[in-house]
Amino acid sequence: MRTRSFATVIIAVLILNFASLAATDDRHRVVKKSQATRLVTLLPASDGVAVFDAKRFLNDALPKLLSANQTVLGEIMAKITEMENRTGIDLRKFDQVAVGVTSKQISPKETDFEPVAIASGDISAGALIAIARLASNGTYREENISGHTVYIFVPKDVAHKAATKTPNSQVANTIDHVFSTVNKEFAVTALDKNTLAIGTLPRVRETLLGQSHVSAELTGLLSQKETAVMSFALRTPDGMAKLVSLDNDDFGKNIDSIQLLSGSVEVAAIGTTLHLAARTKKPDQAQSLKDTLDGLQIIGKAVFGGSKRPDQQIYGRLIKNAKFDLHGSDVSLDLLIPQADIDALVAKLK
Repeated sequence: MRTRSFATVIIAVLILNFASLAATDDRHRVVKKSQATRLVTLLPASDGVAVFDAKRFLNDALPKLLSANQTVLGEIMAKITEMENRTGIDLRKFDQVAVGVTSKQISPKETDFEPVAIASGDISAGALIAIARLASNGTYREENISGHTVYIFVPKDVAHKAATKTPNSQVANTIDHVFSTVNKEFAVTALDKNTLAIGTLPRVRETLLGQSHVSAELTGLLSQKETAVMSFALRTPDGMAKLVSLDNDDFGKNIDSIQLLSGSVEVAAIGTTLHLAARTKKPDQAQSLKDTLDGLQIIGKAVFGGSKRPDQQIYGRLIKNAKFDLHGSDVSLDLLIPQADIDALVAKLK
């Protein structure tokens, strides 16, 4: 069960964050990075921020990632088409996307999240909104905020649109589950002719009013590498236990001490590198976290190192290749994942 969970985590991280191995010239990468930085400056104050090279991910990275499982790739692309049919918004039209999320504790065990995404590309923002309005069959309302017309849609009003029927894999079913649990209304507005703001109405309103911005603490943690297809930074001042379920043991306490979490996935000539960094409140907490990770790596090597099972050999290589480092209150992880190992893991998806 634990090895299966480990594989699921690896695959989930890769599907969300995988970077394309296709080469791109340096000037193009610098331009893309500049575009992403501009989008982040448009976001309101947030507890977490992520930036995506969206077109590169969908057109290059995802097909590369799932090249060993064409069935799952076809189902995921069908879900993207289905979303376009339901909402009129085609994710493949965007070049860069920046997402800002705030969190609110609504019960001792439940946290509510309020997102807004700023998306840009070689698109007509007005035309995309017009398509979304047509797709909703008139079931939307309008508000004027700071000189911008905001269109508010309710997901249940467009959920009846014809869906693409596919024999769903576990991955496709997960996407369906995410769509089905989005019960809030969402708002869309054009910031300029090539840029959209999409999110909950309160967050879109914050964006348009421009009275707050993402903190320098978070923007300073976002990856500055032009090769990164995705990077993120997240504040967890009340501990990680507010976001994920943790056991009440030493490892759980170490994870709960994390105050800031950041990471990125970048392209390297020899493969794809995942970088994660965790910042604790005190240096001694970081030392304890690093010691625990080192200990788990030793155990992992012992458990998987001599295995004859191909899947466990992959886990063993991933554990062995993980590089942990400590600087003051920061603990970092760098992991290189060869494409051959990705293919072996993805091929098992059903």
